[in-house]
Amino acid sequence: MEHALSPAALAELRRPRPYPAVSVLTPTHRRDPLNGQDPIRLRHAVAEAKKRLESDPAVTRERRADVVAQLDRALSEVDLAHAEDGLVIFAAPGEHQVWSLARTVPERVVLSDTFLTRNLVSAHAAGHPFWVLSVSADRVTLWSGGVDRVVEDRSAGFPVVRRQVNFDAERQMRIGDMPSTFTDESTRQFLREADGALSALLRDQPRPLYVTGEEAALSLLDEIGGAARAAVRVPHGGLAHGGPEAVWQAIRPALEEEARRGADSVLGELTSARGRRTYAAGLDELWRNAREGRVRLLAVEENYRAVVRDFGEHLVPAEPGDLDARDDIVDEIVEQCLETGADVRFVPDGALDEADGIAGVLRY
Repeated sequence: MEHALSPAALAELRRPRPYPAVSVLTPTHRRDPLNGQDPIRLRHAVAEAKKRLESDPAVTRERRADVVAQLDRALSEVDLAHAEDGLVIFAAPGEHQVWSLARTVPERVVLSDTFLTRNLVSAHAAGHPFWVLSVSADRVTLWSGGVDRVVEDRSAGFPVVRRQVNFDAERQMRIGDMPSTFTDESTRQFLREADGALSALLRDQPRPLYVTGEEAALSLLDEIGGAARAAVRVPHGGLAHGGPEAVWQAIRPALEEEARRGADSVLGELTSARGRRTYAAGLDELWRNAREGRVRLLAVEENYRAVVRDFGEHLVPAEPGDLDARDDIVDEIVEQCLETGADVRFVPDGALDEADGIAGVLRY
């Protein structure tokens, strides 16, 4: 199952497909007892997709058989033992994908000529994606992080591995291993190469960056003065050869501190916007301004969800399953704002009580 949504992956998912491109969305659960119903719910959702394919006169027999086979393959790849909060299956002629999301999704089956991506985009933004670079003298490992985990990322030339290390044994005995290691010129060159790979990665996929390593390694990266210099430093050695859980535990305090600072910064911007009359709050205002491309900064409470009907000028509260109800209007606003270049920030629940869970700063 896929977890990390890169700009390239999103662009690929958004391209038009031969009809029918099927999107199957279903909420999942991480723990007992709620996860006991997940397999049944998933099978029912896939069965509904097959029923829709069977009854659609625009779908030829050959394409129906192809897409049904793709749905079956996707279903066989689902690992509910490691389920998160939502699951998305995409299937079209000749292809399928399975995405696990750390954010709930509405139960939906959609047949179109494109995949339904807005829930992926919203989950990606809410997941606060970040990079972790773990540095040692012979290996630099890249980790992709989200809400509650990191996983090793082997793109962009990572891990960067120094194949032959030949340090001066007598010098190591005199002054200790790490000081000699990180004053060695070949080590400096090795870290310059790693920093170059990091620079290329951040140009394509900009995210907040954390760097772990011995103090000597972090100091050397500062001297090199490349992309890693602006990162949040986490002085903790051994993680370049470690596992994801060790990395997660090492950076968790730094993540929590940055989250507190980020939330305070967002609330400060919203307060300033009130004085400049560029402040907007509530679903109606944000939905209208998002469609007009006027939102510069969107702030959303972490678990804010709303089901509405769209009557053009106003959004009216509705119940899930109601006719014409929009189960994921918040996700639609998030994706629309991202499409127009807005900065989307998620803040703790309760932080936007006066704004009913969603607020923004307008461009004009």
